[in-house]
Amino acid sequence: MSVLVISTDKLPTKLIELFASQVPGVEFRLWPDIGDPQAIEYALAWKPPPGELAKLPKLKAILSFAAGVDHLASDTALPRHIPVVRAVSEASRLTMSGFCISQVLRYHHRLALYESFQRQGIWKQVPPRDMTETRVAVLGMGVLGADLAARLQALGFAVNGWARSFRAFDGVTMFSGADGLLPCLASSNVVVCLLPLTPQTHGILDAKAFAAMPKDGYVVNVARGGHVVVPDLIAALDSGHLEGATLDVFEPEPLPADSALWRHPKIVVTPHTSGRMTNQRVALNIVAMLREVLSGQPLNNVVDWAKGY
Repeated sequence: MSVLVISTDKLPTKLIELFASQVPGVEFRLWPDIGDPQAIEYALAWKPPPGELAKLPKLKAILSFAAGVDHLASDTALPRHIPVVRAVSEASRLTMSGFCISQVLRYHHRLALYESFQRQGIWKQVPPRDMTETRVAVLGMGVLGADLAARLQALGFAVNGWARSFRAFDGVTMFSGADGLLPCLASSNVVVCLLPLTPQTHGILDAKAFAAMPKDGYVVNVARGGHVVVPDLIAALDSGHLEGATLDVFEPEPLPADSALWRHPKIVVTPHTSGRMTNQRVALNIVAMLREVLSGQPLNNVVDWAKGY
C-alpha cells in the first residue's frame, strides 16, 4: 500500500523520512514521482495542483496538512465522495490558541501604546483595562475556536462566540447565523477570526462589521486573508474607530513588499505563523492521523463538503 505526499510547496526530506520511520510497511511517494497510480490508497496533501488527486483511482482518503481545506475545496475535480481529514491535534490547538491569546493580551495590556512611548522616550502610565470588561469574540467555534474560548475564559476574559448554526458552549455567549454576527461584534472589544474560508465568509470582516464594533476595538485574523476587506480595515484604523489589528494571513501570500499593511502603524503583520509548528511535530501529527485512518476506526475532523469545511 502506498501513500502519496503531494504539495506544491517544497517539503523537507526529513519530513518524509520521519513518516516512513513511524509507519513501517507503508511506502511513501513524493509527488510528482507517483509511480503506478493504482497502488496509491491515501494522499497527504497541501495545495495539490488541480486535478492531480482525481488521477488516483484507488484513493480511499485524503489527509490535509492543515486545519483549513480551502486549498482542496478550490479543486473542482476533487472526488467529493472521498473523505478528507483536517489536521487538528492537541498540539495544533495549543499553538493556535497561544498565538491568539498573546494578541488579546497585547491589546488588553496596551502594549502597542507603551511601545510607542518607548520609541519617544516618554514615561507615562495609562489607566489599565479591567479584564472583566474586555470581551473577546471568537468567530468560528469549531475545534480551534472552542479551545481558544475555553482558554480565554480560564484567564478571566468574557467570551462571545459566533458560528454558522447555534451550538451551546459552557460560559460562552453564543450568536449564530447572519443575523447574529453584528450583535456579536457590537459587544466585543477584540474579534478573533478562526472561520473557514467559504463563499459565505469571504469578506465577512468589512466596513459594516468594523463599524459595529465598539470604539477602540481590535481585530485578530489567523484564519485566511480573504476574510478581511483590507481597505475597509485601514479606513476603520485611520478614522480612529479601531485601535489596531494583528494580521497573520493575507490574500495573496506572501504579502507583497509594497503592501501598505507592512508599514501601517496600527497593524501587526506576521507571516502566517500563528499555527506553525516544528517539522517533527507536524510529522507526528500527520502520522497520528494516518494511523487513525489505517486502523479502520471512525474518522475524526472529516470535512463536510455541504458546509465547505
